[in-house]
Order: sequence, then structure tokens, then C-alpha cells
Amino acid sequence: MVGAGVLGLPYAMSELGWGPGVTILILSWIITLYTLWQMVEMHEMVPGKRFDRYHELGQYAFGEKLGLYIVVPQQLVVEIGVNIVYMVTGGTSLQKFHDTVCSDCKKIKLTFFIMIFASVHFVLSHLPDFNSITGVSLAAAVMSLSYSTIAWAASVDKGVQENVQYGYKAESTAGTVFNFFNALGTVAFAYAGHNVVLEIQATIPSTPEKPSKVPMWRGVVVAYIVVAVCYFPVALIGYWMFGNEVDSDILISLEKPAWLIAMANLFVVIHVIGSYQIYAMPVFDMIETVMVKKLNFEPSTILRFVVRNVYVAFTMFIAITFPFFDGLLGFFGGFAFAPTTYFLPCIMWLVIHKPKRFSLSWFTNWRKFSPWN
Repeated sequence: MVGAGVLGLPYAMSELGWGPGVTILILSWIITLYTLWQMVEMHEMVPGKRFDRYHELGQYAFGEKLGLYIVVPQQLVVEIGVNIVYMVTGGTSLQKFHDTVCSDCKKIKLTFFIMIFASVHFVLSHLPDFNSITGVSLAAAVMSLSYSTIAWAASVDKGVQENVQYGYKAESTAGTVFNFFNALGTVAFAYAGHNVVLEIQATIPSTPEKPSKVPMWRGVVVAYIVVAVCYFPVALIGYWMFGNEVDSDILISLEKPAWLIAMANLFVVIHVIGSYQIYAMPVFDMIETVMVKKLNFEPSTILRFVVRNVYVAFTMFIAITFPFFDGLLGFFGGFAFAPTTYFLPCIMWLVIHKPKRFSLSWFTNWRKFSPWN
């Protein structure tokens, strides 16, 4: 649940300001926890059926064809977008690690660091399923908590910067509005776990006596406690210390102690290695399913090898072409993360659960998406 988007939250705060920024952070945490609970509940809401994919839930709610058209494009944009951003993040953090550890060494272009980061995935992408990357995922979780702690603790150690300013940097109203919406997208990007939650829950055994939603919800609660512990200190302390001069990646703003900042960037690299695989697995599944069922390819090791290597190469190429961390966060966050995280679960809940009209459940979900209805 804790994504590398946490590193961009102080920058988002600088574009939102104290009041709107704190409000949006808190509301996003509450709303996304609620919609995540809905996803966990809807996984087995229909007796005798498990919705193991986001698009399967969408098809049940909206119909076979319409469900695909609504969910799959957005889910693909989210998952591919995350992988592209994580390519940029991994390369940027590797570069920062190199420059911090060896400040006198010759500077190396970001392109080469992205390629180094991608080389790991040309190997890891051939692991068969979610269960096979449990160790990688666990390491990623520990790393995310570690570098988030380093980010806010090192900010506190550095102290409030001289002549710090908390006003908007844009000189025009249009620029301020654009930055504000970009920041909303950055916050949305930080809460991106909904797009793979059903795939993860599908790996949990389930019986009528012990439904999968029980352990899954416990996991979600623990995850969101960790999210709060990571997100709020990084966002608020980072903005407090650096104001509107904070970089799009808080670790870039931090220079000392050098060994600690180098360690934090290395933690980021380890984290996004695991997170990349979490979001790539559903894409591999979709592509390979289409290749076999629609294009009549034989399921084979060669097919898996080609599909997965081509996908990793594609995300690497896009990351090298557009290596803009803050711009990518805002674009993907606003374009696809907001609908799949904030709105779609509420709409599907109304269609599938059918809460009583004017009940609290009906009113809460209706009000959340009615402005876009």
C-alpha cells in the first residue's frame, strides 16, 4: 500500500497549501480506506462466486462488454503508469545513491540508471505468480517504512530552512490552479492499492466458514496504519521544513547526513523493485490471456518470456523518454487513479449491494460520485 508516491507528498503540499493540503490528505486516507473495504467485501458478495480480477467485478456490475470497456482501460493505465513511474523512481534513486556515495565520480546520465534498474526486472518478471514474489514484497514493505522514516527524520534534523515560504510559487492564477490539480493527482497516485487488491485477495483460501475477506481486511487495516505512519509525517514535516522550495522527491532536497540519504535511496530502489512486480503481474496475466484465448497462441515458456521481456522493455523506454517524476505522478494520478480508487468502487457497490434508498450506505456512496454522474 505504501508507494513511492509518498516521496512526492511534500511537493504536493507546496502546491495545495496548509489548509487544503491537510484536509485532502486526511479525506483521501478515510475515503480510500472505505472504498478498499468495499472492494474486499465485493470479492465474494455473490454466493458461490469470487471476483478475482477488477474487470470481473466491473463486468458483473455493468455487463460483460460495458464492464470491460469501463474498467480494463483504466486499470491498464494505472498499472502500466505505476510501472513507468517506478522505472523513473528506481533510476533516479540509483543516481542519487551513486552521486551521494561517490560525489567526486564522473556524473552518469539518468538513462543508464533506469536501464540498470530495468535489468533486474528482466529476471524477476519471469516469476510465475504473486505467491512467488512474497519475499520481494516483504522486503519492499520494510524498505518503504524505512525510507519514509528517514525522509521525515532527516528533514527534522535539517530544520526549518532560512527564509522558508509557504505560499504558492505560481505567478498567475492559471498556474496556481494547474498546480493545485496536479497536486490532487499526486495525492491520488499515493493511494493506488485498489487496482490489485482483488488479485491479492484471490490468493487467500476461502470457505463459507472462513471467508477470505476476514484475513484480507485485517491486512488492509494494518497496511493503512502503516500508510498513516508513513504518509502524514513525510508530507507535513517535509513541507514544514522546506516550504515551497521542496523538490518533487523529498530525498532530493536532503543532502546530509550523506550515508543516511544514500541508504534511504537504496531502500527506495529495493521497494520499487518489489512494487513494480506487484503491478506488473496483472498486466502479464491480461496480455498472456489475450494472446492465448483471442489470438490462439500456444501457452508456453517462450510466450511468457517474450511477452514479459517486451513489457519491461516498453516501460523502460517510456521512462527514459519521459523521466519527470512529479509530472508523471500528477498525470497518472488524476487520469486513472482517481476513478479506480475513489469512484468506481462506490458505483459498483450501489449496483451490486443495492443499499436501501436514502440509507447511510446509499447516501455516502451516491454523494461521493454524484458530481460526476
